[in-house]
Amino acid sequence: MSEMIINTAKIVRQVVLQQVHAIPEELFDRQAEGFNNTIRWNVGHMIYWMDTYSTLSFGTPSAIPSSYDTLFNSGTKPLDWTFAPPSKEELVEMLTAQLARLSEFTSEMMSKETSTPYSLGPFQFNTAGELFNFALIHEAIHLGTISSQLKVLSR
Repeated sequence: MSEMIINTAKIVRQVVLQQVHAIPEELFDRQAEGFNNTIRWNVGHMIYWMDTYSTLSFGTPSAIPSSYDTLFNSGTKPLDWTFAPPSKEELVEMLTAQLARLSEFTSEMMSKETSTPYSLGPFQFNTAGELFNFALIHEAIHLGTISSQLKVLSR
């Protein structure tokens, strides 16, 4: 079962990369009507949280710049940015690097108990695999948001 989580993570990230590659950078910072954030924010948010969930799940050190917390953590928004966000190219490099790191995760790592249970609202995750599986759901949600933003921006 754990091997399936790792394989699914790789597939989801490949789909994200394909979609992001296809989006013109001039659309990255246009905020579509009805949305709280932009495509650039959603891509950065996926990178930020994949890194965070990997750290929480497996104890791996963070592999992203500290500025990503200020730019892409939950509750942030482009209107509040006081410095330039990463370019599309930089974001694609980070997505690709994270995809490569997924190959370092093993089934054994997925079954390990987290050092402390991670709570998210009413939900509690006790194993690395449970939390990491949620990371995939989170990524898919934001991929759907990006797809919706593109539809609105294309009108």
